[in-house]
Amino acid sequence: MINIEEKLLDGHTFIDLFAGLGGFRIALESLGARCVYSNEWDKYAQKVYEKNFGETPEGDITKVDEKTIPNHDILCAGFPCQAFSISGKQRGFEDSRGTLFFDVARIVREKKPKVVFMENVKNFAMHDNGNTLAVVKNTMEDLGYTFYQKVLNAVDYGVPQKRERIYMVCFRKDLQINNFRFPAPFRLQKHVEDFLLNEERMVEDLYVHRNDVKLSTVKDEIYSNKTIRLGIVNKGGQGERIYSTKGIAVTLSAYGGGAFAKTGGYLINGKFRRLHPRECARIMGYPDSYQLSSNRNQAYKQFGNSVVIDVLQYIGQKIGLYIGGCSKDSRKEQKCLYSSELMKDGKTEQLVFLEESSKYE
Repeated sequence: MINIEEKLLDGHTFIDLFAGLGGFRIALESLGARCVYSNEWDKYAQKVYEKNFGETPEGDITKVDEKTIPNHDILCAGFPCQAFSISGKQRGFEDSRGTLFFDVARIVREKKPKVVFMENVKNFAMHDNGNTLAVVKNTMEDLGYTFYQKVLNAVDYGVPQKRERIYMVCFRKDLQINNFRFPAPFRLQKHVEDFLLNEERMVEDLYVHRNDVKLSTVKDEIYSNKTIRLGIVNKGGQGERIYSTKGIAVTLSAYGGGAFAKTGGYLINGKFRRLHPRECARIMGYPDSYQLSSNRNQAYKQFGNSVVIDVLQYIGQKIGLYIGGCSKDSRKEQKCLYSSELMKDGKTEQLVFLEESSKYE
């Protein structure tokens, strides 16, 4: 995660729905916002959430009366991807019934937050031939919000992992925010090797010793903002590929098998292993102070389902700028943009917030 000095969401409140490990919470709290309610049905995730935030999220959102939820400025939700039963007519809110997004919508209808901030898998944009995204957009507009969405890749925001997700930001129409733009990408400065643990004792049981390792002729010498495949085990299926730590990580997965299940395999110190849950946490933007599940399998699953905190922070900064009024004057917005510091192991690297029109090579 990035260290943020200017708290652009200071004084604002938010709720954390489908909270998981609390990635949205960490991101928004880093910007000065205060969480007033959390909800997560998975009992294992609830335990980890409680360890880190001192509260157990309420369970089963479908049984929660929206009137009992505290008033808030920002609603955050990483809801599951589900198909809608569309009647043929675009009915907005009514078309969302029977899905977990409906629970988001009914809370929005009751509480009317300033901002709705959502995240989902990349395929959400094309799910059910685009009908799923269309229903969400129509529902939010039906409820009185402008709707913005974009697929962003974590590797374009300082995180060495190929993780593409769709982000949706909605503003209540009375705020008159009609020109929201997502943060611009910038050149990757760190790679998998910068996120590895130094304590060999913590990872010694993760090494895989196989007789069927097949290495390519690729030399492990060049850094890249892409994955660098060095070899395979078995037939090279998912969880059976070996990568360089001088590249980026493959997408962390909540499911899947293979010798290097859920993280992929990496050539480290001349041997092959999958990533440790703490390394997964780092590659998702979680600080080392974050307490992980004591169950390793659950930890892998949880990070495979989680959000990338850095990306949320960059979007959160933009939300803060827009609801703070900077977007009404493009010159004022330029003055509001500032550099952030990426902190890791006591080292500081200066990152500059790029303009939307800029490109990186």
